[in-house]
Amino acid sequence: MRETLSHRVALARPLSVDPAGQAIRRANRIRRRRTVTGLALAAVTTVLLSAGMAQLGAETSRDGSPIVVIGDPDPANRPLPTASIPGPGPSPETSTAPLASETLVDADGRRLVLPDVGPAERAQPLPNGGGWLVVGAPSTAGRSLWVVQNDGLVQVLLAGAGAIVLAPDSLQVAWRDGDDLLMAGVVGTQLIGAVRTPVPTTAEPVRFIADSVLVRLDPAGAGHTLWRPGAGPLPEAIDQQSLHVYGLLPDGRLVGQVATTDPGRTCLAVLAPTRELNPVRTGCGPELSQDGVGGVSPDGRWLLVNGEVGKTDRSLLVDLQRLGPGATAIAAGPPMTGAIVWSTGTRASYLDDNSELVRVDVGQVRAGKPASPAAVPGVPAGERPILVTGF
Repeated sequence: MRETLSHRVALARPLSVDPAGQAIRRANRIRRRRTVTGLALAAVTTVLLSAGMAQLGAETSRDGSPIVVIGDPDPANRPLPTASIPGPGPSPETSTAPLASETLVDADGRRLVLPDVGPAERAQPLPNGGGWLVVGAPSTAGRSLWVVQNDGLVQVLLAGAGAIVLAPDSLQVAWRDGDDLLMAGVVGTQLIGAVRTPVPTTAEPVRFIADSVLVRLDPAGAGHTLWRPGAGPLPEAIDQQSLHVYGLLPDGRLVGQVATTDPGRTCLAVLAPTRELNPVRTGCGPELSQDGVGGVSPDGRWLLVNGEVGKTDRSLLVDLQRLGPGATAIAAGPPMTGAIVWSTGTRASYLDDNSELVRVDVGQVRAGKPASPAAVPGVPAGERPILVTGF
């Protein structure tokens, strides 16, 4: 008995289940399932992205390349906008400000450096105060429109576009693209709901008038029309007088420059906000420039416009309440370039040809003391900042 039991203990029987082999087979099955799942997700993502880009291209361009929206979801290593307040420090020639693509400046001389954009010519704050919409300067490749957020994100909304105009509240944008004029809403870092209409070859958007876009049909001649997206194609121009539109009055009427029967003479006019732009009131006293630069005060009382005083180019101050036969203008300062920013009903700022800041006080100008230019602190010589409403 003892010998029989000892033989059974010495005999090694094989296990019915191999634990190591079972673990290896289980791991192989899990790996195969994960690989298949990953490939499926990648395929779905590729299809969705391709469909999105195709839809964007179809909405923004008919024959040319699509206008691309580029995003950077990773906030790491973004250069942040940097603000500066004027005060004692290095002169413009020895400024230690970081090299920037564009510099914004407000009426108080404060600066804000925007990285990774430019060259640009206009900028407006986003409606939520989270950054800026920046319109690029014209180039052989067209214009660009950027969103620059306060966290450093720079995103291209438009590339290769023609003329671009922004609504005053930065919620809408209109632009020329090939043979069409388009308008879209701005939501965050995207353009949505694009609407287009064919326009003549020389037509360009000028500004927003409420929900309509003022379109100049020929930059070399007279005539504007209003396009209301969703109400049909661009109306034919009935207006053949208006040359430039400087701004709006509180009641919605426009202030502009109109042609007269005298080829060498133009007049100021208050225009009805219809597609005919009929002059309601005119004043033909001041000698006006043909550059179209001008701005209306928020209360509609004053107009700053470029013109001549004694054959000298100057900016002119016009009292719109007295606009009529024999209207007069007062020299306000050196000629204006770019945007005119009214901080109050009687104070305005602009940049002159030398990129110096000019602050106009209506009371001082009316007292015979035109504004004088002053260098913007901290802006290097030769660099042109962009004047904005404030930070």
